Amino acid sequence: MTRMPPASLLQTSTAFFGPSEADAAAVDAAITSRRSIRRFLPDPVPRGVVEDILRVASRAPSGTNTQPWRVHVFTSSALRRLSARLVAAYDDAEQSAQHTEDYAYYPQRWVPPYIDRRRKVGWDLYGLLGIAKGDKVAMHAQHRRNFLFFDAPVGLIFTIERVMERGSWLDYGMFLENVMIAARARGLDTCPQAAFTQFHRIIEDEIGLDPEREQVVCGMSLGRADPDAVENGLVTERAKVAEFTQFHDA
Repeated sequence: MTRMPPASLLQTSTAFFGPSEADAAAVDAAITSRRSIRRFLPDPVPRGVVEDILRVASRAPSGTNTQPWRVHVFTSSALRRLSARLVAAYDDAEQSAQHTEDYAYYPQRWVPPYIDRRRKVGWDLYGLLGIAKGDKVAMHAQHRRNFLFFDAPVGLIFTIERVMERGSWLDYGMFLENVMIAARARGLDTCPQAAFTQFHRIIEDEIGLDPEREQVVCGMSLGRADPDAVENGLVTERAKVAEFTQFHDA
């Protein structure tokens, strides 16, 4: 005898397998309107909204439901204190040199087309900001804004236990994407940031993290985009589906 699933599950399944065009358009809009915002308005984001975003994001898939993500939410004085410590370390060349990344986010050897895309987005951003090639002072100032969370009212730091392997990092990426899409669905914006990994020791100290057991994955700014900021006008290009897809049908 076949056991029927609960009515609530049937309702959910029906809604999932029969979405309306409006549902699809709303999801598509949340995904395609996501951008890395580099200047935020100071408007606070209620704690309940942040919790809702993380609750929705936690539906991300993970191998055997391990759910490897851990999130630290910084606001108000805690955010300002963390930012001040990070900026001080970044501005001090000698101190900055003593801080190294805990893991390699970018490839050790750059090859096309990746190096070309990296260069283009960099110069597109600097072009909007009027930063000339070779202007190291202006470049330093712009990169420095990472550690201010681009003025966002909420700063997120994501960590993972070191016992987890590469598959859990793939799961983590899906969780991070969910955070950003859930934020867009609520009219908010984000900027995922790998820049924080250089100063992981400062972050570990601020959140009381045991570096032997756990490590910083990345950070993220969360808030409302400043509509008047020129840098927020950057819309990065994406390769056409045909450039990265091969169909096998024979």
